[in-house]
Amino acid sequence: MPFELKESGKYKYIEEGSGETLVLLHGLFGALSNWDTVISHFKSDFRIIIPMLPIYDLPFRKVGLDALVDHLEGFVNLKNLRDINLMGNSLGGHVALIYTLRRQETVKKLILTGSSGLFENAMGGSYPKRGSYEYVKERAEYTFYDPKSISEEYIQEIFETTKSIPKCLNIVAIAKSAQRHNMAKEIPDIKVPTLLVWGLNDTITPPMVAHDFNRLIPNTTLKFIDKCCHAPMMEQPEKFNELLFDFLKYETGMAGANSGHTRA
Repeated sequence: MPFELKESGKYKYIEEGSGETLVLLHGLFGALSNWDTVISHFKSDFRIIIPMLPIYDLPFRKVGLDALVDHLEGFVNLKNLRDINLMGNSLGGHVALIYTLRRQETVKKLILTGSSGLFENAMGGSYPKRGSYEYVKERAEYTFYDPKSISEEYIQEIFETTKSIPKCLNIVAIAKSAQRHNMAKEIPDIKVPTLLVWGLNDTITPPMVAHDFNRLIPNTTLKFIDKCCHAPMMEQPEKFNELLFDFLKYETGMAGANSGHTRA
């Protein structure tokens, strides 16, 4: 990861660039480095902030989505952030949804990519088998359209995480918390312009999930990227960044109407 990890109290984060604020939230197995291409592309126009969600550090009795949202809210307050462009991938999208409903006055635009919150097929249906590199490699590849796009470093990072019993317990607990928390009845209250960027070949949150988000959130723009699975910003960075740039710079939303969808 070529970007400096900063610390302020209990918060660890990356902060690069200047301009409008773009806050990025990683997923359950997501590393801050998952956003490297987004940082490189946008740091000349945006102040990019990526807080590290304390998925592995929470005391087990406090593990869950609410604790992650509390952490994000505390970080936003610490940094005195307003008019946030808030983006989340996978579990990070779920956190972004809950935060937006809690503090909608601080969010300018919302971007979801492969977000949980309605349905997710967790890691292909099973959770992690300790000590098996091949198992971790197989499960990681399941989340990518082209397994060759995954680096050995990325797989090794996940493998090292799953070797820890406490971290595995937290992973399972947060995954179950996400699966239990279906937001279908809550998200129609989201009024901010929302971009949905989905891999057309997503195996974790399939395209039907994107259509459901598009139907339930009032002011959405839905874009699909072909030959892409659960992490478009990693698999198809050029197309992803183009869609994101257009939304951040030009899209103003459709004031209560869904915009339909297009394929990139």
